[in-house]
Amino acid sequence: MSEIDLKRFFLEQVKLFENFPADKVEEIVIKSRLATYEGNEAILETGDEGHAIGVVISGHAEISMTDNTGTRSVIAQLEAGDVFGVMSLLTGDRIVADVIAGNRCFVLMIPQEVFNSHILTNPKAVGYLSRLLADRTRAMSVDLVAAQARAVSKSDDPYALSMHTNAPGKVVALNVGISQIHFGIYDTRESGADIHGIIDNADKQFAHITVSVGTQKKTLEHAPFKLSDLFSVMSEATALLGKAFTFHPEDVTAIGHRVVHGGNRFSSSAVITPAVIADIEELAVFAPLHNPVNVAGIRVALKHFPNVPQVAVFDTAFHQTLAPYAYLYGLPYDLYKQHGIRRYGFHGTSHRYVSMKAAEVLKRPLGELEIVSCHLGIGASLCAIDHGRSIDTTMGMTPSDGLIMPSRSGSIDPAVMIHLMEQHQMTAEQLSALINTESGLKGISGISNDIHEIEAQAADGHHRALLAHKAFCYQVRKNIGAYVAAMGGIDVLVFTGDIGETSATVRSLACQGLGYMGIKLDEEKNRNLSAIGSHAVVSTDDSPVTILVITNDDERLVAWEALRAIERNQLLQEAKADEPPAIPVEISAHHVHLAQADVEALFGPGHQLTPMHELSQPGQYACEEKVHLVGPKGRIANVRVLGPTRKETQVEIAMTEQFKLGVQPPIRQSGDLAGTPGLTLEGPYGSSQIERGVICAQRHIHMSPEDAMRFRVRDNYVVRVRVEGERELIFGDVVVRVNPAFRLAMHIDTDEGNAGNLKTGTLGYIEEIQSRA
Repeated sequence: MSEIDLKRFFLEQVKLFENFPADKVEEIVIKSRLATYEGNEAILETGDEGHAIGVVISGHAEISMTDNTGTRSVIAQLEAGDVFGVMSLLTGDRIVADVIAGNRCFVLMIPQEVFNSHILTNPKAVGYLSRLLADRTRAMSVDLVAAQARAVSKSDDPYALSMHTNAPGKVVALNVGISQIHFGIYDTRESGADIHGIIDNADKQFAHITVSVGTQKKTLEHAPFKLSDLFSVMSEATALLGKAFTFHPEDVTAIGHRVVHGGNRFSSSAVITPAVIADIEELAVFAPLHNPVNVAGIRVALKHFPNVPQVAVFDTAFHQTLAPYAYLYGLPYDLYKQHGIRRYGFHGTSHRYVSMKAAEVLKRPLGELEIVSCHLGIGASLCAIDHGRSIDTTMGMTPSDGLIMPSRSGSIDPAVMIHLMEQHQMTAEQLSALINTESGLKGISGISNDIHEIEAQAADGHHRALLAHKAFCYQVRKNIGAYVAAMGGIDVLVFTGDIGETSATVRSLACQGLGYMGIKLDEEKNRNLSAIGSHAVVSTDDSPVTILVITNDDERLVAWEALRAIERNQLLQEAKADEPPAIPVEISAHHVHLAQADVEALFGPGHQLTPMHELSQPGQYACEEKVHLVGPKGRIANVRVLGPTRKETQVEIAMTEQFKLGVQPPIRQSGDLAGTPGLTLEGPYGSSQIERGVICAQRHIHMSPEDAMRFRVRDNYVVRVRVEGERELIFGDVVVRVNPAFRLAMHIDTDEGNAGNLKTGTLGYIEEIQSRA
């Protein structure tokens, strides 16, 4: 935005400044700071002191609050011209809600001294801010009341980690892995009799099964069995615990499935549908050893429990709040855009669980805590959790790509992955499958993947065991420090996972030398820690940072997430049932948008397009003029020209027409012409050869900003739309396009219309948001 455009923007589009003279606005801008924030980056954070108010110049952001479960409630949507950060400056209190960038935002930050001297002296500006403050306070109070009601609904469960529901029954959590199946069975009446089970299929002769409830544990050797027999085996195994604990399939009211990779498509758990299964299978390119077996478990459960709601709980979902600068690698940007090569992060269920448990232990809202979570187990990762949001994590693109992988696999840099893929002509799937599963601690020590065996050998002077142990602890300590720096502070350091919970030496070395950060480990508490129950505090009494050891309970978190996802889905369905918002569908035949130079080349010098009739979108019209399209192979005659003229000529055809012309256009949004093919246009006066501009239009929805608010979407969101008709179907990959000049309509081409025997005027309904831009 140029300096002139910026001045005009402040004078014409910012309500705060509408009663200021131009010279006063210019003075305010000069004395303020212009800043850029990336998508998911926190502009203001809960608990910070307020030093400035902000004005959004471009992009969009949200004012939101996090309740005790980590669930974020949106208070207000911020667009260009909107103001934020007012409450803190007017009241002198700390900031009580986060302001998070939705995409790249350009913001004017007005410091407090300028706010006091230039804005509070303008009565009309004060009136505007007072009304704004009242509206947002009202919205906050509603969300705060709802959050508090959830939090204190049970006095013994202020952080909503309970499985309690009104309907009696069992919630089953399944983690179907490559060689092991973990399961949990939870009573919705919270009897305290949670059942945990592990089925180890590594031995080809027998399946080794362990089931436990409380301190009671039973083991069983079982003949190898098919996955389809899983639930009968679970019944047989739990019967060892006694009649009261036997698993009865008829008691099941919900099932949660741990799924390793959700890519960037799933930012939360999802009720399972055929479309969700298809997405999980497609994302197997990043987790070829994990997602397929996860899906196999889902299909078996769906077959046995067709009427029970089931939920996919994704390892990666918790990390979808990472900003681009945190998830992008130092690789060519096209590798991210074309192949999805970026940091996704894993162990999300574990990191989320321990963050909520930490808030419960400290009796503080999760939304005001800065936590470093260390999940150290079969796989290991650290996570920086800032006000309930994951802002960085050490694991990367695949479950085999991370900074710390002590036993399942080793660290592999994404740049190395790309090099290997290119050198050996491998796909990402093939490379992931070939990563050495014996690297990590065993790779360095040559002894074992078991941390306790490593520590025993190191104590006896085994050099490589000592080296492996030091390398592991160094990585943990280094990343703790890095994440404290990334968050600008720390309240809680958490250890979890098999190593984090059982190795006092790892915890001690990981905290060594971090006292200057306020991380003070009580060595005696740490050394004498044995059975910890749900958690233990191992920091000194005067430590500014609380150091916790929390028992990992992935299955419980999966079950908890399943119940919440089902509840969200029910609320959504009820909302749809009340008033399903409909979108009129329009069939768009092939057409041409012309630049003025091509208008004159085709119809004669000085020719102006002749409007024939208005189109549904304001300002758009069909023209009397038609042209012929000529490709390398054939031609299409009498294609309608649409007006008004554009900067560059664009030809939109249906996918089936590409064969007739002999061109291969990509599916693109209108105006995105880079790398598209060209062809020849013929008109009554002459012809014009365009070098690029032929596309198959991506299906899309035109919306006004008011429509977007009603549908709770934004510009460039991608959604799935259910379209009514004789052959009802669901269109995926529908791009939302928002503009004040648009009128609500979904556009599909003739091929897509024919597929569903649809006509213009058919109604469509948004079923799901696939991705957020």
